[in-house]
Amino acid sequence: METVYLETTIISYLTAWRSQQTVMAGRQDETRNWWDNHRSRYELFTSQLVLEEAARGDPAAAKRRLEILNGIPVLAQSEETDSLAEKLKIGISLPSKAEYDAYHIAVAAVHGMDYLLTWNCRHIANVKHRLTIESICRSAGFEPPLICTPSELMED
Repeated sequence: METVYLETTIISYLTAWRSQQTVMAGRQDETRNWWDNHRSRYELFTSQLVLEEAARGDPAAAKRRLEILNGIPVLAQSEETDSLAEKLKIGISLPSKAEYDAYHIAVAAVHGMDYLLTWNCRHIANVKHRLTIESICRSAGFEPPLICTPSELMED
């Protein structure tokens, strides 16, 4: 079974109240469709970083996010993930407020995930960063995950 690292935006879109914004609502629908109809084809994983991010904010919303994550195996951070994340932060020029984005990629790469599922198209699923991310991961000895959105990971 192929493996999927669930980044925080997936859980957020899955559990949020329906947005009034058309694009956001569409992403929520695609996420729910993937979750309901396609996730069973994959072995899901997450990380402590996702749990930390999911626990922030409104207590009721955080509770919904953490309930979804309950039972999904948590991939460990290590010196390898920290080292790779540092290289990624520098290589793709991430601002300090987005440093977790590098850690999500690093955790997925170090643990050999097939896919990193995200709606973070600014720093993670950004085609302008893709070659740099892949090059940094490979030069560190890790095969990068295929970074994609739920709509890209649906098989019809």
